[in-house]
Amino acid sequence: MKCNICEINEATVHLTEVVNDEVTKMHLCEECAKSKSQEMQSHFGLSDLLSGLVDLEPIVTEEEMGAEIGLKCPNCGMTYYDFQSTGKLGCGRCYEAFEPNLSELLIKIHGSDKHVGKMPIKGEKVLKEQQDFQRLKNELTKLIRAEEFEKAALLRDRIKDLAGQLNGEEGDDEDQ
Repeated sequence: MKCNICEINEATVHLTEVVNDEVTKMHLCEECAKSKSQEMQSHFGLSDLLSGLVDLEPIVTEEEMGAEIGLKCPNCGMTYYDFQSTGKLGCGRCYEAFEPNLSELLIKIHGSDKHVGKMPIKGEKVLKEQQDFQRLKNELTKLIRAEEFEKAALLRDRIKDLAGQLNGEEGDDEDQ
């Protein structure tokens, strides 16, 4: 299938556009898709998209704008006003410089201002084992303080076994 715009190259990108319940399908080559993407970004900046997701009003009112213009990243020099215009931050330190404003925006968009990443399944198992190990050590400390030495001795042995497993020495203690 040929590209709908240049009618020369093979279409590799297929877009479906819905405007006022009217469906339009476009088949574009890679070059025309890139140019269409840049055209859409110039018409609809990321800040417009974010503003649309949050409210129909701007992120900052005109009264607050004067104070917001003064917010500036000490590392790259980007202002909060620049961020609102482009929807892009200048560097990693911008997150700290604009934290109060970004925090509110992120909560509205994502429901939280903290990133909770994903972990590989294998890593999740190791983390759980380490947390269990630490929990048992804390429990051992409590038992010793309470002078429950018999329970503490049993727990100490269990911790020793778990430590061996965490270090990859499963079953080595049984031969001794």
